[in-house]
Amino acid sequence: MSETTHDSAVAMSAPPSSDEGLTPAQRAQKYGLSQSGARPGLPEYIRELWHRRHFISAFASAKLTAQYSQAKLGQVWQVATPLLNALVYYLIFGLLIGTRKGVPDFVPFLVTGVFIFTFTQSSVMAGTRAISGSLGLVRALHFPRACLPISFCLMQLQQLLFSMGVLVIILLGFGQVPTWSWLLVFPALALQFIFNTGLAMVMARLGSKTPDLAQLMPFIMRTWMYASGVMFSIDLILKGKAVPKFVEILLFANPAAVYIDLMRFALIDSFKASQLPPHVWAFAGGWALLMGVVGFVYFWKAEERYGRG
Repeated sequence: MSETTHDSAVAMSAPPSSDEGLTPAQRAQKYGLSQSGARPGLPEYIRELWHRRHFISAFASAKLTAQYSQAKLGQVWQVATPLLNALVYYLIFGLLIGTRKGVPDFVPFLVTGVFIFTFTQSSVMAGTRAISGSLGLVRALHFPRACLPISFCLMQLQQLLFSMGVLVIILLGFGQVPTWSWLLVFPALALQFIFNTGLAMVMARLGSKTPDLAQLMPFIMRTWMYASGVMFSIDLILKGKAVPKFVEILLFANPAAVYIDLMRFALIDSFKASQLPPHVWAFAGGWALLMGVVGFVYFWKAEERYGRG
């Protein structure tokens, strides 16, 4: 018998492999293998995020410092940008269109609205690019991808807190006296931050697959701003007009308008509780809870797909 015939006979008489007939998933389970980059369970994902809280904070601070590193005025633009926007809105809406009529303390009213809406606007815009603009980091390192939109929203919160010092100076300059109501700023900002983060996570997932969304968002945000009472009082605009009830409800339940109204109520003496929508704190808490939970789960569901072609 030749050597080739002998080998064939041995191969035919050898017992079949124990892996024959197993699917790839069954083989992986048999040998304790797991998918690289697989999405962890939600509780484990939250624990991983907590373990990387220092990275989230440091990344946010580093991005904030680098944002204006090429500008000669540097960090001054954190305050100058919303102030210049407020000046433009005052000239166009306050003076030319006349939205300041009937609004006491219009300048504090306007500047507060601009600063607070800019917080949400910047968070959403940064969230849209959180994944698509950080592909090198996403593909090079393994970490919970939610770190990125959370870091960008934290960066916007740090920028707002830096700007709040200027807002306080403006309020004092226009005769606003600090009262206990100013302490309401902290829970209002906390709720707005949760809302912003949840919305940024939704936009981060959408933007990771559709980068062109970042070009569309400025138009959407501008429309949202005009519907949020930043440059005018929604109460005065609606007074005497035959507006459908559902439109009125949408305007007052608008989350951006809710958080702006809370901040105005906290900081401006002439902005009374009667000007707030009913159950405004319930609206603020409900929006934060809804968007925070839905946005986080929606983002987590696509965890293993971020950074892939």
